[in-house]
Amino acid sequence: MHDLEQRLGYQFNKKVFLEQALTHSSLTANIHRNYERLEFLGDRILGVTIAELLCKTFGDEPEGDLAQRFVGLVCKETVAEVMRNLKVDGCIHAANADVCQKDNVLCDVGEAIIAAIYLDSNDMDVAKTFILRNWLPLIDKKSQPKKDYKTFLQEQTAVLKKSIPVYEVIEQTGPQHAPTFVVKVTVDDLSAEGVGDSKKHAEQEAAAIMLEKLGVANG
Repeated sequence: MHDLEQRLGYQFNKKVFLEQALTHSSLTANIHRNYERLEFLGDRILGVTIAELLCKTFGDEPEGDLAQRFVGLVCKETVAEVMRNLKVDGCIHAANADVCQKDNVLCDVGEAIIAAIYLDSNDMDVAKTFILRNWLPLIDKKSQPKKDYKTFLQEQTAVLKKSIPVYEVIEQTGPQHAPTFVVKVTVDDLSAEGVGDSKKHAEQEAAAIMLEKLGVANG
């Protein structure tokens, strides 16, 4: 446990928080001893920290690009990669050792560790420091926005067996030489809106936001 704390860069005052963050539900169904509740909290802390980081780092990017960067940094594959880099996979308590290598489990444990650090320190800044230290090196590698969101959305809706995306201009404002378009894209019962200085740009942003709602990243 001491070696893991060294790699995490945080020493726990109450080791029970770290023990809980590392305990899979296959070992105990007790919600106060496995990581599931911690994972719920940590997911939210990670999300708001990464969203704030992206807004500060890419101050001139539209929502659609930020959304794609966000997905790339908080997806299970990225969180799992961070945990493998910290060698957390060898510290998880589970009934079956094979479970500890799965991306979804490593992601859940990673989010649980974030919550455990926050609860143990009682300081959001300490949890954010842990996130920034481990996610900042990935900000360009994992968060590059892809530009052809419409094509990727079309492909993903087919893979997910959902309806074909339908685009609709719902508003056009501004002078003729410098218009602003608002476009809505609909996929089944989901909808998303994008804004741009052309219909094409607004469609791209709407598609990017829809991809986030569907839980998929572009590439």
